[in-house]
Amino acid sequence: MTKQVPPTALLPLSPEQLARLQAATTDFTPTQLAWLSGYFWGQVNQTGAASIVAAAPAAAEAPSVTVLSASQTGNARRIAEQMRDDLLAENINVKLVSAGDYKFKQIAQEKLLLVVTSTQGEGEPPEEAVALHKYLFSKKAPKLPDTAFAVLGLGDTSYEFFCQSGKDFDSKLAELGAERLLARVDADVEYQPAAEAWRKEVVALLKDRVPASSATPSAVLASGAVNEVYTSPYTKENPLSATLSVNQKITGRNSDKDVRHLEIDLGESGLRYQPGDALGVWYQNDPALVKELVELLWLKGDEPVTVGDKTLPLAEALQWHFELTVNTAAIVEKYATLTRNDALLDKVGDKTSLQAYAASTPIVDMVRFAPAQLDAQALVSLLRPLTPRLYSIASSQAEVENEVHITVGVVRYDIEGRARTGGASGFLADRLEEDGEVRVFIEHNDNFRLPEDSQTPVIMIGPGTGVAPFRAFMQQRAADGAEGKNWLFFGNPHFTEDFLYQVEWQALVKEGVLNQIDLAWSRDQDHKIYVQDKLREQGAELWRWINEGAHIYVCGDASRMAKDVEQALLDVIATYGDMDTEAADEYLSELRLARRYQRDVY
Repeated sequence: MTKQVPPTALLPLSPEQLARLQAATTDFTPTQLAWLSGYFWGQVNQTGAASIVAAAPAAAEAPSVTVLSASQTGNARRIAEQMRDDLLAENINVKLVSAGDYKFKQIAQEKLLLVVTSTQGEGEPPEEAVALHKYLFSKKAPKLPDTAFAVLGLGDTSYEFFCQSGKDFDSKLAELGAERLLARVDADVEYQPAAEAWRKEVVALLKDRVPASSATPSAVLASGAVNEVYTSPYTKENPLSATLSVNQKITGRNSDKDVRHLEIDLGESGLRYQPGDALGVWYQNDPALVKELVELLWLKGDEPVTVGDKTLPLAEALQWHFELTVNTAAIVEKYATLTRNDALLDKVGDKTSLQAYAASTPIVDMVRFAPAQLDAQALVSLLRPLTPRLYSIASSQAEVENEVHITVGVVRYDIEGRARTGGASGFLADRLEEDGEVRVFIEHNDNFRLPEDSQTPVIMIGPGTGVAPFRAFMQQRAADGAEGKNWLFFGNPHFTEDFLYQVEWQALVKEGVLNQIDLAWSRDQDHKIYVQDKLREQGAELWRWINEGAHIYVCGDASRMAKDVEQALLDVIATYGDMDTEAADEYLSELRLARRYQRDVY
C-alpha cells in the first residue's frame, strides 16, 4: 500500500513557517494574495536567485499580457498596477513594465498589450515614454499583425491637447496593424470612474480571450514592480498632516516674480524621499474667492450640496473640494449652455475660442462678466474636483533629515484691477502660516535619479524654479562625498533680483562640490540670454563632459524651455560629434534610454 505524503512535506517551508504565513494572511482578499505572490516572485528575481521553486514552472513562460505604464505624476502607474492586480486575481499571467524600462524593439512579439498613459506639456508623451513614442513614429517601427491592444489615456481638459499621448499610441498601434481590443478611453482629472470601468471591460475581454493559468497563484508571473522606493502609510488619498516651519521669499523686492522657499517639518512620520521626487500638496481655496463667487451667483453659501456621498454647505464644498482657479473649455461651454449668455454661446463649438477664453478668464471673472443665477448644485456640477499640486523637492534627507523643502513660484496676476493668485501657490505663500498644518505626500520619480556611480559627472539645467531638484542633488552629492564633477546651468530675468539660492551655490563652488556654473540673465542686457544660449556657448566643454559619461538633467517648463534646451543639446551633439540631424537625434535617444538624459518638466 502506498503511503500518501503529507502535503506539508512537499513545501519548502517548515510547519512553523507555514503557520506564521497562514496567520499573517487570514484577512487578505484574493486580489491582495495574488499581489503578494507577484511581489515575492519579484523579490526573488531582484536578488538574482539561481533557483526557483520547482512547483512554479509556469512562471518561466512568457507573460500572456503586458501592461505598459507611461506615467508623469504617478496616476497612470497606479492604474497600471491596479490593472495588473485585476488580472492576477483572475489567474491570468501578466507583466507590468514602466515605459522607461520597456525594450520597445521587441514590441512585435507582444500578443496582448495594455497601455496606460498620461500626457504632458503640449500633447507630449510622459517623459518615460518619449523614446517609445519616437520609435513607434519612426521608419523603424515594425508591423504588428499579431498584437492586440487597448489604451487608456489620462489628461486634463484645461489643456488644448487633451489626452494626446493616448490618442497617439492608440492610432499608431492600429496603423501598424495591431488589433484594437476596445475603443480608447480618454479620462479627465477625475479619472477614477473611467479607469475603473476600463479595467473591468478589459478583464472581461481577456477572461474570454486568455485561458486562466492552471498554475497556482504563486506561479503567476507578476514581474515589473514600478517605482517601489519606500513603503509609506501616507499617500495621495491618505496624506500626512505636516507643519510649515519656514516661508521665505527668495526673490528681491523689485523682482517681477514672487518665489518662496518653504520648509515643512515631517516630524516623526518616517516619511522618506529621494532627490528627484516630488512633494504632493493638498490646499484649500481662498475663502475670499469662495465668497466672491457665491455672491456673484446670488447665493448665500449655506445651501446644501452633494459631494460624492456627503452633503456639505456650498461654501465648505467650494473651499475644500472643487477647483476654482483653473478654468477649462468644458466649463465655459457648460456655463454658456446653462446661462444662455449670448457672448459665451457664440464660442460654443469653437474649440480654439473656448480654450483661449478659459486660459485668460478665471471662473470667478467668467461669472462676473456673464452674471447669472444658478442653484448651488448646478454650480458644483460645473466644476472639477480639487486635485493636489506637485512640487519638485529641493532638499535631501541626508542634509535636512525630517524636513522637506520646496521652491514655489507664486502665481499672481490681475483681471481688470482685481488681484488673482494660483490655488496652491497662493495658499502656501499667503494663507498658510508658519506652524500651520499642510497635507502632503511623496510622489516618487524613478525617472529623475542621480547616477548610481558617484564618480559620474552631472550636468543640471534648471532655469527659474526648475533649479529646485538640483539643490537636492547637490546636498546629496555633498553628503555622499561624490567624486563626480557637477555643472549647473541656471537662468532667470535679473541677477540682482532673481538669483535663487545664490549664497548656497556660491558656497558649493567655493567648496569644490559645484565645479562649474553658467548663468543666463535674460533681462540684464539689450539682447535676451537664456540657458540654451549658454549650452551652445559651452558646446565644446559640454561635449567633452558627455563623452566622459555625464548624465544630463533638465527641469522646468515643458512648453518652451525644455524644447529649446533639447534643440540646443541636439545642436551641440551634431556640431561637436560631427553628426547630421538624424544621427544627433538618435544619439540623444540613446542617452535617454541609458538614463543619461532625464527630464522633469511640467
